[in-house]
Amino acid sequence: MHTLGVVKLGLVLLGLSFSSHSQASGAAPEPQRSESAHRSWPRHTIDATSRGADGVRVQDVNHDGLLDVVTGWEEGGVVRVYLHPGPAMVRHPWPAVTVGSVASPEDAVFADLDGDGAADVVSSCEGANRSVFVHWAPRHPAAYMDPHLWTTEAFPSVRGRAMWMFAVPIRAENRDRLDLAIGGKGQGAVIGLLRAPAKPREVSDWTFQPLHEVGWVMSLRCDDIDRDGDPDILASDRKGDGRGVFWLENPRRAAALAAAQWPVHPIGATGKEVMFLDLGDLDGDQRLDVVVAVKPRRVVLLRQPSDPRNAWTENTVELPEIVGTAKAVGLGDLDLDGKLDVVFSCEEAKGGKLGVVWFPSEVLLTGKTPPVHDISGPDGAKFDRLELIDLDGDGDLDVLTTEEAEALGVIWYENAKRP
Repeated sequence: MHTLGVVKLGLVLLGLSFSSHSQASGAAPEPQRSESAHRSWPRHTIDATSRGADGVRVQDVNHDGLLDVVTGWEEGGVVRVYLHPGPAMVRHPWPAVTVGSVASPEDAVFADLDGDGAADVVSSCEGANRSVFVHWAPRHPAAYMDPHLWTTEAFPSVRGRAMWMFAVPIRAENRDRLDLAIGGKGQGAVIGLLRAPAKPREVSDWTFQPLHEVGWVMSLRCDDIDRDGDPDILASDRKGDGRGVFWLENPRRAAALAAAQWPVHPIGATGKEVMFLDLGDLDGDQRLDVVVAVKPRRVVLLRQPSDPRNAWTENTVELPEIVGTAKAVGLGDLDLDGKLDVVFSCEEAKGGKLGVVWFPSEVLLTGKTPPVHDISGPDGAKFDRLELIDLDGDGDLDVLTTEEAEALGVIWYENAKRP
């Protein structure tokens, strides 16, 4: 972080706001922020040694009670796992292992597909690759961080079918094996199920069941939307003919599962360019609502009715122009007041605009422009999906994300609510 000395002092005397991340000489002046905005949070780098860090997923893979991270580096062509080093070392680069090298990895997620107790990784690739890969983990825990003991295989049943954007492990029916819900973009894009065979290591035996045509899947989650005890599929489609937020209902019946008959239910933000979403009970009715980032810089709250198959209530807020364009939202109680807050990440956060901010979620119920609180400062231009986790063990939620345009890499922002 640079100090501008006399120049900065002069700006302060003139009454101009100044971020804790200073701008380079000659850069455009930083836009005026809300009076309630805080200073940006300290940024810590987990890894910045490759190119195009594109999203984070988390899971405790070594069973130490701390969440570990997996990331695909889109331009660098590698998929890496990072082990949480513990609170004492969490502000330093994390121990890492490259689990596979594949072209254009758009997403990576943990999934123990063969049930051997070691967390494998599944990567979804776009561009000319158009493949979904499994990176098989070594079975012995002591070997997990040895890159030479990981093996990579593509699933033949979906290779070349679409540009794949997301994969999510799902137990679509009551059986021991994990399936994968996957979604793509572009020509031939669908949401569908990769069904595991009796021997999951036989990748040629995995079968694919298309469920729903899409244009560009941004979010793909497996949640029990109708509260009937089985996982449904929640998605946002950015570019399709039916773009918006919707859910696919798990039919439960074996015959319907085999026939891939999953009813599609619209939720909202229909016809809008929806990006990443998150779930949370924002109105205290014990039902999960959906919050989604929408281009250019909107956040839409979709409130769940008693029957999620019926129409959901929709509230929209516009964010001020001091932030970039919409990319992702995350929900969590950042200020420890017992209420959910919204973290908003951006693309096109250039010219001093902010790339990651937060605001109280109750603003979504009023429709007013929220007073945003700075998290990232002006550093970074293209952020991705968010994870809100207490990474440093001090009792408040930090923000984990990636930034790919200015090579910040895999990063987290430290919440200083608790000293």
